[in-house]
Amino acid sequence: MKGYVNIPGSIYCKLCKECGARPVISLVADIGYIVKCSKDERHYQTMPGLIDIEDWNRHNTIPAAIADFNLNPIIAW
Repeated sequence: MKGYVNIPGSIYCKLCKECGARPVISLVADIGYIVKCSKDERHYQTMPGLIDIEDWNRHNTIPAAIADFNLNPIIAW
């Protein structure tokens, strides 16, 4: 057994802001479930309990200033 469950593509969740991997759901002993990065254990993980994709999305938001550095400037006439 893998020890984790892939989140279906039909469920909206942001990619890991550190490496860009899609998160997975993992069972933590008898405590509950966590949403975590599938590539690296040191990246953000939600608190154990119910599956909290909303918390994952909130903490993996990249500020607009960093995310938009590649966009061409928009000129308003």
